[in-house]
Amino acid sequence: MQQDLTLSWLVKCAAAAAALLLACALTTARFGSALEQPAVTTRGGSLISFNRYVRDPTPDIVLVGSSVAWRLKEEYFSPPRVRNLSLTGGSPLTGLEIVANRPNPPKIVLIETNVLTRESDSALIEKFSGSARTEALLLRPVRTAVAGYETWKHGEPDPARARAERDRLLDQPPSTFDNKVYLARALEQNEADPTVPARANVVRIRQVIEELQRRGTRAFLIHVPFAPEIEGSRTVRITNEILDEAFPDRALWLPIDPSRNELRWDDGVHLDERSALIVARAIESALERTLAERHSAHRP
Repeated sequence: MQQDLTLSWLVKCAAAAAALLLACALTTARFGSALEQPAVTTRGGSLISFNRYVRDPTPDIVLVGSSVAWRLKEEYFSPPRVRNLSLTGGSPLTGLEIVANRPNPPKIVLIETNVLTRESDSALIEKFSGSARTEALLLRPVRTAVAGYETWKHGEPDPARARAERDRLLDQPPSTFDNKVYLARALEQNEADPTVPARANVVRIRQVIEELQRRGTRAFLIHVPFAPEIEGSRTVRITNEILDEAFPDRALWLPIDPSRNELRWDDGVHLDERSALIVARAIESALERTLAERHSAHRP
């Protein structure tokens, strides 16, 4: 009798679990992709951007790069539908390959060229390329419920308030943070010879740019300003020489000219928040000016 009762409960539990899993899968297929859990790490923030890129309508502008360009937050840009696919600790080729592999490329791709010593992330490229789903359907409603709670508790601020706060930040004087210790460490790390990986990455970047151009996408190379000491380091100098040799056509370069006196770096390499906002707006201005000049040049 006891054995029959135990077996009955096991069957009921298994049936209930199967029904719950099936309901999760069906509900996810219908409703489960609307919310993302807020990022708690820099890489998590990058993965959210990758997920939004493959899920949402194709943005007008995509920025690809390393942690240098990752500091240029999407909300710093005025034009709508800007997606930053830069990856902390990664290569600009990762985001660039994903953009090239998607069915509908954006109108404009901005390629950060500061860091060219790292290999592309083949796992991420495979995950976010093509038209395959990037997440499992099963149990997604549970994640969505958690995401809804986290967004309610710690979601993004009101856009108008965030914009006002950024304007106030620009009105403040540059930071007086003493980064000498971090700058010295960054200088040591930038004395290696980048020739072999940089040349290999440049070859692939040129191939992907040509492919994107054939599909109607405009590609621009950008160099995010470093601290003067880092700009003079061996790694940066050799990288710039390789880039100048590989991309002599200056029309491929987006000239960014923010006021260097206003810029500050946490470690000589990565811009602080105020400086990143200045550079983002300088990119906007340069892009608007360049597109207007080209439009005028092609006007009959």
